[in-house]
Amino acid sequence: MMAPPKTNVAGQTACAASVPAVLSFGKPEILKRRADFLRVAKGRRLPCPAFLVQAHARDDDSPFRVGFTCSKKVGNAVMRNRAKRRLREIARLVMAQHARSGWDYVLVGRPDATVSRNFDAMSADLVRALQKLHGAGQ
Repeated sequence: MMAPPKTNVAGQTACAASVPAVLSFGKPEILKRRADFLRVAKGRRLPCPAFLVQAHARDDDSPFRVGFTCSKKVGNAVMRNRAKRRLREIARLVMAQHARSGWDYVLVGRPDATVSRNFDAMSADLVRALQKLHGAGQ
């Protein structure tokens, strides 16, 4: 028979207390239709060392949406999937605080750089790109 998890002073279980707050963000809404990707491609572009950020403002005030893409220039299927996983994770960690509702974003992977660049540097690049896109005062 298993014992219940121990609770701390705040009444949280030990497991819940040890999970950092960053992991509590949910997944952003994902772009899936080709028409959405094409619409965003006509918007603003912000180059970063490991990826390209494309952004387009919608007319409504619905939550932001994000899409991910990597061409065959990035590498074989394993490399493309690894690059998209990294892009999804930085979007999950960064965009909850820095993206604006009513906007669509697409993160485009770059050959070699998306897979090999330091993860913290990629996150900082995305923060800088979103601040530049929306103005430093956001």
